[in-house]
Amino acid sequence: MTGHGSRRRAPDDTRRGAADADVTAAFVAELARSRRTGAPEAVLDELRRVILAGDAPPGLAIPCDEVAALFEVSVIPVREALKTLVGEGLVEHRRRGGYTVARLTPAELDELYVVRGVLEQAALAAAVEKAGPDDHARAVAAHAELAAAIEDGDGRRYNRESRRFHLALVAPAGMHRLQAMLESAWNLTEPYQPMAHTPLAERRALHAEHEQMLAAFVVGDAEALRERAAAHHAHLRRTVSAHTTGADAEPGLG
Repeated sequence: MTGHGSRRRAPDDTRRGAADADVTAAFVAELARSRRTGAPEAVLDELRRVILAGDAPPGLAIPCDEVAALFEVSVIPVREALKTLVGEGLVEHRRRGGYTVARLTPAELDELYVVRGVLEQAALAAAVEKAGPDDHARAVAAHAELAAAIEDGDGRRYNRESRRFHLALVAPAGMHRLQAMLESAWNLTEPYQPMAHTPLAERRALHAEHEQMLAAFVVGDAEALRERAAAHHAHLRRTVSAHTTGADAEPGLG
C-alpha cells in the first residue's frame, strides 16, 4: 500500500523517463568527445555540431548545468550559446525555462524541403555555366562517397554525403547569400536525419537520380539538370514524408 497522498508512476511513465535519461546521457557523452574545456566559444561550436549530426534528437531537453560542467565554464556561456542556436532555429526556449532541440511538424519538415528545392533550382543554371574541371571533380567525388555509403549500409553517412553532393552542384554559382539560406534550411532538418531513416531501396533510387543530375552537370546541360533536380526533389519529399520518424514525437521515441 502506498502512503497517504503518494502515487505510483505508471509503467509507461517509468519507461519514458528511462528512455529520456538514456538519450540525455548519450547527448552528453557525444559532447564529451570535445577536448576544448574552459573555452566558452567551444560550447556553441560543439552544441551545434552534435545537433547537426543528429546526436541530439528533436525535443531533447538540454541540461545546461551538465553542459557547463563538461566544458568547465559557468552556465552563462551555455545559455548564450543556446540563445544563438534559438536564433538559428536549432533550439527552442520553453516558457517555463530551459531549452530543447527544436521540433518540426510534418508540414514544417515538408516546407523546408520545398524551400531547399526552390533555392537549389535558383542556383543550378548559374552553377553549370560557371563550373570548371575542379567543380566537376568535387561533384564526382561526392557522388562516389554516396555510392560507398549505400554499399556500406551507413544511413547517417548517406545523409551527410547527400548534402555534400547537392552543395557541390550549387557552389560554383558563387551565390553566397543564397547558399547560406540553403544551408540554413538544410540545418533545420538535420536533427531528424531524414536519409538515415530511408529504406535502402529508396536510397538506391534516389542515388540513381543523383547520377542523372551529375551527368547533366558535368556536360553543362543546365536545362536537363534543373528538370532532373525538380523530379528528384519531388521524389525526395514523398520519401521523407513516408519514412522520417520523430516529427512531433517525444525524444528517444521516434
